[in-house]
Amino acid sequence: MYCVLLVSYILMAADRYLFPVLASDVRKAFGFSLANTGLLSTIFTLGLGIGGLPTGYLLARYSRKMVLLTGIVIFSSATALTTVVPGFWTMLVCLAAQGIGMSMLATSMFALAASYFSGYRSAAIGSVNFCYGIGGFLGPFLAGKLRQSYNTWHAPMLAFGLFGFVMVVMIAATVRPWFVETRRAAEVKADSGGALSLLNRNTVILTILSLIHGLSMYGFLGLYPTFLRETLHYSPTDAGKVIGMFGVGALASIPCGWIGDRFSPKLVLSGSLLSIAVLGYLFFQVSPTMLTREILTCIYGVTGSAVLYVNLAGYHVKALRRSLSSRGSGMFVTSLYGGAAFGGYLLGWIVGHGGWLLASEIQMSVLSLVGAVLALALRPSEMSL
Repeated sequence: MYCVLLVSYILMAADRYLFPVLASDVRKAFGFSLANTGLLSTIFTLGLGIGGLPTGYLLARYSRKMVLLTGIVIFSSATALTTVVPGFWTMLVCLAAQGIGMSMLATSMFALAASYFSGYRSAAIGSVNFCYGIGGFLGPFLAGKLRQSYNTWHAPMLAFGLFGFVMVVMIAATVRPWFVETRRAAEVKADSGGALSLLNRNTVILTILSLIHGLSMYGFLGLYPTFLRETLHYSPTDAGKVIGMFGVGALASIPCGWIGDRFSPKLVLSGSLLSIAVLGYLFFQVSPTMLTREILTCIYGVTGSAVLYVNLAGYHVKALRRSLSSRGSGMFVTSLYGGAAFGGYLLGWIVGHGGWLLASEIQMSVLSLVGAVLALALRPSEMSL
């Protein structure tokens, strides 16, 4: 049953990568500016951010199965509807709605993993993000293949929208309520440590770090394929291969989650943010070969997704009492994707005023350095055991 749910998460992860790979085609078809194209590439994260905290409260009152099925229906419908919209604003609404559906699925999966596998919460969340890695690799590759095979950007969007409804039927038929509704972490183990509300030192710091990481990572994911296609003249398939290596790096999520369970949050978060600061400078140099770009993107997948994303999610949960795990995962989703929503637009705006290299230095390198310093102010002793 858990594997069936993880397959749905693979679908969601792959769905995230469709528009960035196809953004250059959409831009040509509608005549959008680079900044507006960047906004469209990451606006689904605004929906993710808006939906995170409300979903956390919904999960405390309604069936997780109902919430995650509703989320899949919403994001799959929105994906398919992008092919029939007449212009910028309607497409913006569809892509933001896509994010709301993704938020419902992601928050449900994080809460389920943290509750059922209560002794290894970061590693359990890592298993969810492992599937993000699979989807992150398959999504760009399949998007590029379908785009070239059918010679239209509509084909990948329609195909993934249809697959979402197939998953709804599979989950409804195979996943039992007793598994999805487990509260093992809250009921079997007593609360031991962690704050009693979201307003505490660790959650505030982790929220700021999530905002920083969202701006940095989704600025990159949203517009790096456009940089490859329009500046370096990569084909859709080659651009998909490069950005897909981010997903390959994310496959290290389970061991990296285990690292987060065993080592200090200060060390884990500061170290990964310093690594991203270096990568931010290297990505938008024009000289590296395609192989070098694939390697760099894979390294970013390890540090940005497998280490930083997974453990930010885990530490948000650990910052609170076990019984508040749904609210912790909701705050993580809201803060990270709230920042991510404007990552593409901000990067595109800076590119328009100073070029790709300056934009990456500001939005990836400088922001990550600030985050690395801020992570040192965390208090691990006040987190739940």
